[in-house]
Amino acid sequence: MRTSLIDLFKIGIGPSSSHTVGPMRAGRAFVLELQERGLLSLVSAVRVDLYGSLAATGLGHGTDWAVKLGLCGKDPRTVDPAEVAPMLARIRDSRSLELAGIRHVSFDDAEHLAWHPAEVLPRHPNGLRIRALGTDGLLHEQVYYSTGGGFIQSGDADTGGGAEQAPVPYPYANAAELLERATSAGLPLWELVERNESALHGREKLDFSLREIWQAMSACIDRGLTTEGILPGGLGVKRRAPRLLARLEAHRGRTDPMDSMDWLNAFAMAVNEENASGGRVVTAPTNGAAGVLPAVLRYYERLMPGSSPEGIRRFLLVSGAIGVLYLENASISGAEVGCQGEVGVACSMAAAGLAAALGADNEAIEHAAEVGMEHHLGMTCDPVRGLVQIPCIERNAIGAVKAVNACRMAMQEGGGHRVALDEVMNTMLETGRDMQSRYKETSQAGLAVHALRRWD
Repeated sequence: MRTSLIDLFKIGIGPSSSHTVGPMRAGRAFVLELQERGLLSLVSAVRVDLYGSLAATGLGHGTDWAVKLGLCGKDPRTVDPAEVAPMLARIRDSRSLELAGIRHVSFDDAEHLAWHPAEVLPRHPNGLRIRALGTDGLLHEQVYYSTGGGFIQSGDADTGGGAEQAPVPYPYANAAELLERATSAGLPLWELVERNESALHGREKLDFSLREIWQAMSACIDRGLTTEGILPGGLGVKRRAPRLLARLEAHRGRTDPMDSMDWLNAFAMAVNEENASGGRVVTAPTNGAAGVLPAVLRYYERLMPGSSPEGIRRFLLVSGAIGVLYLENASISGAEVGCQGEVGVACSMAAAGLAAALGADNEAIEHAAEVGMEHHLGMTCDPVRGLVQIPCIERNAIGAVKAVNACRMAMQEGGGHRVALDEVMNTMLETGRDMQSRYKETSQAGLAVHALRRWD
């Protein structure tokens, strides 16, 4: 595999990894290119063109403001969500922005930002072109593709998720090879992944990164559980996680077999309500699917007997490895394959991670991942008004419940299973390619059309 799980689990801000985090990274990458070429001082204006899905749902996903912040030098990992609104107000009022935070250049939406929803660039549905203009015309331009999960590629080179990595002790290219390597070495999957990641980063950095990832996920759950109000965007969607928590807390001590499902719902919705409001989340593997994995991991940590820090570590190592398999062999982009590539992949990752945390054998872990995806095949990505709210928030809650069930089914099987993870992964990719583009994050069909009839 070419991608580290540390790169897969990106800490950033909502509402979308492909439509917010990726474009922000693209804007920042463009400014760095200008600096490297010694052109920054010559720029008088910047033009941004958005194509395909980035244009079709970009307003609801914040693509326009994300690019602007990236051009100002902001990084989605470190930008303070509270800074976003004041910065955008300054850009709007002054009709200019500060490239890299140091050079004022012209930028007015009417003149310097163009939307092309009907035009798709060659390599991916999420494309954008950025041009730097000087007094004598074009200084520099670059095309970027936001390929899902916050990963970006430039027009002629891969800038995230595709570069060759340093040698690892147990290389593999797919799930079958991963299982074979682990069997030959006599290792559980989490230990094999740990050894590979330690070879890439060193054990100390790996340990720090895993702690940081879980801390960011956990903090997001906690904020979502305690923050009330109406989500932005005009749909009038109320935050429900705090009400779910209050109801559960009021009935502590009761015996209700449905409580575990309610806790999963509360944890997942807390994350995705934070994401929808532009809060800090972790791509797992995307922002739109960011609630599934943290919900299942919090469920393991707080509600399952025998949970431990070592179990959390195993969960992250294995779920990350499964996510990388999808990234490199299929897709994690809703604009490319629909929501099966987002919530479906997140469910598969979480099911495998939970199985690992519970000490399942390697075959059961692979089976859990397969079941998690198998029952998301064909899921469309049809956000109402391009907002990551309806049906995305509830879809994460349902995905978390399905992940726990997939894990239980796999661990209780006690033998071989008919469908392999690689097979279901290939099926997902082919299904996504066959799916009409209007069902893949363009808000041109499905719920995005029919649910609007009550508002429009």
